[in-house]
Amino acid sequence: MPFGPSGPDGFLPFRIRQSMNLDSLKGRALVALVIMLISAPLSAAEIRLEPDQPLQEVLDNARAGDRIVLAAGKYQGNFRIEKPLELVGEPGAVLDGGGIDNVLYVDAPGVRVEGLTIRGSGVNLTDLDSAIFITPEGEGVHIIGNRIEESASGIWLDSCDNWRVVGNRISGRIDLRSQDRGNGIHLSNTHGGYVADNEIWQVRDGIYIETSDNSTLHANEMYDLRYGIHYMYAHDNAVTDNYTHDTRTGYALMQSRRLTVTGNRSERDQNYGMLLNFITDSTISRNRVSDARIGTNLAGGDIEGADGKALFVYNAPYNEIQGNLLARSDIGIHLTAGSEGNQFWENAFVGNRTQVKYVVNREQEWSRDGRGNYWSDYLGWDRDADGVGDRPYEPNDAVDALFWRFPLARMLMNSPAVEILRWVQQQFPVLKPQGVRDSYPLMVPPEFVEIR
Repeated sequence: MPFGPSGPDGFLPFRIRQSMNLDSLKGRALVALVIMLISAPLSAAEIRLEPDQPLQEVLDNARAGDRIVLAAGKYQGNFRIEKPLELVGEPGAVLDGGGIDNVLYVDAPGVRVEGLTIRGSGVNLTDLDSAIFITPEGEGVHIIGNRIEESASGIWLDSCDNWRVVGNRISGRIDLRSQDRGNGIHLSNTHGGYVADNEIWQVRDGIYIETSDNSTLHANEMYDLRYGIHYMYAHDNAVTDNYTHDTRTGYALMQSRRLTVTGNRSERDQNYGMLLNFITDSTISRNRVSDARIGTNLAGGDIEGADGKALFVYNAPYNEIQGNLLARSDIGIHLTAGSEGNQFWENAFVGNRTQVKYVVNREQEWSRDGRGNYWSDYLGWDRDADGVGDRPYEPNDAVDALFWRFPLARMLMNSPAVEILRWVQQQFPVLKPQGVRDSYPLMVPPEFVEIR
């Protein structure tokens, strides 16, 4: 039966329809092919631009899926992307915002920004000035291999989902005080994101995450910062194989649940290598924290009470802490303010000035299924050669508690009075306060804990 006036051939001129012999099978197939060609979108184009050409005009007139390639040179202005397209820079292509607003504002899904140097945003933190700002419309954006510098925040992702930020190098403005700088990568109310292989320095916090979930931070390097990674009210996230060094705090994990923190490194981070503040139901495993340093004041002297802590656990109960190396720091681990119900096993405490500082008078057992932790200062023995010490390890005694409560008493550290007190405590264990006890101390570190 031929197609009627309201059928597909109704779109074709009458004479063309007559010549096609639409009663035939071939004719109807030809009509379908013509209709498909008419209705199909035009294929995406690659558009090459030179610095003297109007970039914003090209962005406005481009079609969805177009690829815009910028030649080397400076493109001055503040630019908006409002269609799903690719913006790619050849080596030496620079977007310069001139010190105002956002340099690149992304307000469309599926956008890809790659290979650009982006600099010169405004510095108004209240207005969220950033080198790249991505709106809630930016689902599935990819920010890949860019160099971001001289801006307030580097990349700000606001309430968008399923994005990737990979292989970027982000630095801040050293002419501003640390607290006046933005963050390298800022995630606000995002879901399903992936941040990997970025290098971030001289901003406030390397990666800041607030009210975001189901995201992964993987293999990023961060240094010369306040915090390397900073979590606030962000649940069900993974922090894996990242590296912080020479920051004031490597990993500040706060007010969050169900984090998986594994395979990360912290080296020479001041004050805290890793801080857990009201973190619950999380796994902290196989991380390496070493050489957490004591803080210094403006005169270069020690800050009183500011010991470098490899791991500081503050009001953070019900976590699994397993297989970590805590080494060569002023304090290996400091627990306080209700940090109970945690499980500690197969960790290695190596060469810390104080292995454990525990300031609550309640005993905690640090072992699981007959496996405790490795302590470099353990003086026990292993007569049955099963790899587990025959006597428990108890890192703190009454003298430690005395020094914590009365810091000025440290001047008596090596005095005969302190030596007598320690001897009396050993002879009369009833005088020993409750604290951490490892009933199954390991004689050698676990195989998967690399000590160097």
